[in-house]
Amino acid sequence: MTAVSRQFASPLARRLAAEKGLDLALVAGSGPHGRIVKADVLAAKPGAKPGAKAVAVIPAGGIEAIPNTTLRKTIARRLTESKQTIPHFYLSVDLDLDQLLDLREKLNQRAEGFKLSVNDFIIKASAKALRAIPAANASWTDEATLRYSDVDISVAVAAPGGLVTPIIRRADTKTLAQISLEMKALAEKARAGKLMPEDYQGGGFTISNLGMYGIKSFSAIINPPQACILAVGVGEKRPVVRDGTLAIATLCTVTLSVDHRAVDGVVGAELMAAFKKAIEDPLGLLL
Repeated sequence: MTAVSRQFASPLARRLAAEKGLDLALVAGSGPHGRIVKADVLAAKPGAKPGAKAVAVIPAGGIEAIPNTTLRKTIARRLTESKQTIPHFYLSVDLDLDQLLDLREKLNQRAEGFKLSVNDFIIKASAKALRAIPAANASWTDEATLRYSDVDISVAVAAPGGLVTPIIRRADTKTLAQISLEMKALAEKARAGKLMPEDYQGGGFTISNLGMYGIKSFSAIINPPQACILAVGVGEKRPVVRDGTLAIATLCTVTLSVDHRAVDGVVGAELMAAFKKAIEDPLGLLL
């Protein structure tokens, strides 16, 4: 026995459909919960035959069809594959940024030709943490878990065609000043659409920072074949308890998305602990 689906429509829409000889099963409803309303019937083509493709209702303002670029298609394919095939798990911590911000201000007063950003410190701290916890600097394959000898950090950058991830190679060996200058040059190339394949192919770990947009926290999708991506939120003043006393500190929430096939929960937690220590004791990033 074949089940008959009920069409939800307003009385006026039903009457107009009957007058037009229109099968309501062929009409897409734009009302609450898909309810067919008067405008839907008026927009539908009269004389539609059963079995024909349902009529799509176009909003009054119209629709702009933006062709998908090769880059956009690649991004869509890779992220769909990531979310469908990679067992993500997530680890979040709050970072106290006050010492880092104080150090950054002092260093920028001495700097010539560049200014350090918070993201430069995050790149350096991530690289230092990955060097300390090498088991997290890995990728999964069916044959073997690959562990990288170099610490190459991909950094998500918004470009005209979509998100790209230029790479700071061997970031653990570079100074904050070197990272800052290199990142600025890569970001400019990305926005101009001038990145070369060697600028973005590879990398073992990705950082995605949306703090500049006021986002408090988020969970990023892993960029395959990598096993980890760090999502960075905004630094903001929040109440904290220190030695039993209420105080105000600049805190930032970061969330690590992890591929459980390549990196176990304990390893991910060790990485986040090492990263938090590097951020909250930023003098160590100058060594």
